[in-house]
Amino acid sequence: MAELTFYTNPMSRGQIIRWMLEEVGAPYDSEILDYASSMKGEEYRAINPMMKVPAIVHNGRVVTECAAICAYLADAFPEAGLGPRDEEKADYFRWFFFGAGPLEQAVTNKAAGFEPTEERQRMFGYGNYDLAVNTLANHLANHDYICGSRFTAVDVYVGSQVMWGVQFGTLPKLDSFVAYAERLAGREAYRRGKDIDNQLISEIQAAG
Repeated sequence: MAELTFYTNPMSRGQIIRWMLEEVGAPYDSEILDYASSMKGEEYRAINPMMKVPAIVHNGRVVTECAAICAYLADAFPEAGLGPRDEEKADYFRWFFFGAGPLEQAVTNKAAGFEPTEERQRMFGYGNYDLAVNTLANHLANHDYICGSRFTAVDVYVGSQVMWGVQFGTLPKLDSFVAYAERLAGREAYRRGKDIDNQLISEIQAAG
């Protein structure tokens, strides 16, 4: 049995961590949870009281939150080369937290129909949606990947947000976003992860 267990549902942000696990290449076990039952059961509540996926348990320790899991896996499996080199650390940490904070808040608030007024923008870490989106888009206009020319774990997390956002319309199809998404979609680990989750989705749908 692998020392790493991945709790997920294929129709969730667990797809981000599936991709990250495929990039890492370490063996892992998967536990597929159902939203209506097992995700709310006592066994999983002991792992994540929020009753949400994804989560991992590695060597007996729990990690939740997609950004944290991606960063943790890069650190736990350094042989995969997904963590930052010294000269990449500033961009790596800056954009990991930007993706998990300002960008996530800006996108989800706008999707929910809420945008702060100009007078209240100082209360929000992202200011406004356009400011957050254009800040990331401008960075990617001058970089192939978040840290420059090399793919790292932060590209799994931020890249997943960009790819999903462009596909489903929560982010605009800006040239830098589209080009970045195309680069990421060509990665073998990304395609492997998508194939696994798409097969699981098909099985769930077939079972009714």
